[in-house]
Amino acid sequence: MTGLARERVEPLLRGRLGTPYVHEAECETTQNLLAADAPEGAVATTDHQRSGRGRQGRRWDDEPGLALLVSVVLRPPAGAAAAQLSLVCALSVAETVEHAAAIEARVKWPNDVLVEGRKIAGILLEGRDGAVVCGIGINVNQLDGALPAHPRTPAASLRTLTGRDHDRALVLVELLARLEASYDAWRGSGLAPLVPELERRDALRGREVTVGGVTGIAAGIAPDGRLRVVGADGAETLVASGEVETRG
Repeated sequence: MTGLARERVEPLLRGRLGTPYVHEAECETTQNLLAADAPEGAVATTDHQRSGRGRQGRRWDDEPGLALLVSVVLRPPAGAAAAQLSLVCALSVAETVEHAAAIEARVKWPNDVLVEGRKIAGILLEGRDGAVVCGIGINVNQLDGALPAHPRTPAASLRTLTGRDHDRALVLVELLARLEASYDAWRGSGLAPLVPELERRDALRGREVTVGGVTGIAAGIAPDGRLRVVGADGAETLVASGEVETRG
């Protein structure tokens, strides 16, 4: 059994994420495969999304059977800073990519994962009645011709980085195990325990950025997950959200 079928994936799971597990060969988006009352840890995957989406309403296009397209239900404690889960997911994805490709992966605040300046994964969070549905897309087995032709950020896949095919099921179970560990650390102590690893992988540090109406030099990720931006006058601004534009 190959691919992401339930019979293939469930015996490989190493933790509580992935129960229950739903797989459809094709769907509009994995975000819609999970019911509003789905328990924490529920996971949905597909081989092809007809209407995949990213942040700011952008489309996320895929070639059938080549990408890892997954949504995970998390139910953070009441009052928790759920927006931080974007970075929790991004760190878990970066660790998974590094495990698969043996190449350093970096986090571009707040929700992209890059390798050698190329985007290999993106994350979309959607709140739903006390839950957060984390949509994650990782480019796995695409060749250059199957990657976006004119993206905002150049794209890569595990295949283009390593020159070989990767088993999407193994990438998925690695991701779920790492996400469970990062999520549990976050539930227990907030983002602070994860900040050193996020800082080590920070793709924006030292670059000139414009985000949230602020322009300056990205100076790292604050313990609460906001982006630190230092302006020309030396004043630091903490930016909570926004689309990042880089220069240089």
